[in-house]
Amino acid sequence: MQPLDIQTLDVISVNIWSVLISIANLLIMFLILKKFLYKPLKKVLEERRCAVDRVYSAADEAKAAAEADRDAWARKMEGAEEEADRIVKNAEANAERRRDAIVEDANRKAEGILRRAEANAELERRKASEDIKKELVDVSSALAEKMLQREIRREDHDALIDSFLRDVGGDGDGTE
Repeated sequence: MQPLDIQTLDVISVNIWSVLISIANLLIMFLILKKFLYKPLKKVLEERRCAVDRVYSAADEAKAAAEADRDAWARKMEGAEEEADRIVKNAEANAERRRDAIVEDANRKAEGILRRAEANAELERRKASEDIKKELVDVSSALAEKMLQREIRREDHDALIDSFLRDVGGDGDGTE
């Protein structure tokens, strides 16, 4: 059995030159792959990473811009609400002033109407008083004439009338 063992050893034996050439081939292959494949691949991967970083950066900027726009919109809405409140308050104040002016004008007109009515009533009262005095003068004149059954001079007649009017409550000049 020994001859078999030698033959088996030849198959299993390691040739150092072969191993060294394989290592040299591997090293040369590694350097070639590193030079022509790894560096360009690394460059492509770096470019890809930069592109992804730019996309993320743009997305972050867009997000920040959207948040800024949202904040600006919220401030504008708050400002719009304040503006609307201010407009409503101004409208209410204007309506209040108009209402007050209308009420004041109506009061002034009512007072004017009332003053005119009072003046007309006073004028009518004076006119009625004058008419009553004239009637009284006529009646008293007729009565005096009948009572005396004689002719009275004009001066006596006027003196009697004035005396009668003073007794009735007037002073003979049309005022009470």
